[in-house]
Amino acid sequence: MAADEDYASFLEKANQDTGSKRASTQSKTVRARAVDTEIPPSLLDVEEYYVSDADEPFEPVSLKWDGDGLPSSDELARLIGYDGDFATISQKEFDPQGQYTTVVDAVKQAGGGDVAFFRAEHGTTRVEYYIIGLDKKGGKIVGLKALAVES
Repeated sequence: MAADEDYASFLEKANQDTGSKRASTQSKTVRARAVDTEIPPSLLDVEEYYVSDADEPFEPVSLKWDGDGLPSSDELARLIGYDGDFATISQKEFDPQGQYTTVVDAVKQAGGGDVAFFRAEHGTTRVEYYIIGLDKKGGKIVGLKALAVES
């Protein structure tokens, strides 16, 4: 009987929230602000997943922007509140096999044609990819982003 009680106690302790600050800080870091204005309906209809160790869905990006063209990597990083390693990449670096044409086409449609690709690193294995375009009429940056786990 004592063995059962000991085992039950062990299970209760194993399932308790540890309150680890490291875990909560990491999840906050990965999810940068990406929406502060109305999302174009064409982006809400995209049901694609970025294939990685996590297979995360693409999420909308819609941010107020008063610049003349697409933002630089530094400007976009400031806009989303990210202070880590953030870089402009090519479409080929983002999509070497051409499997995300639906994603790129949706951003082109929502943003009026031109598209830019960015990569935000979160530690050694987590990355966020941003595919954005410029909606000049709406005065905003629109697009999609996805979290990837690359081990």
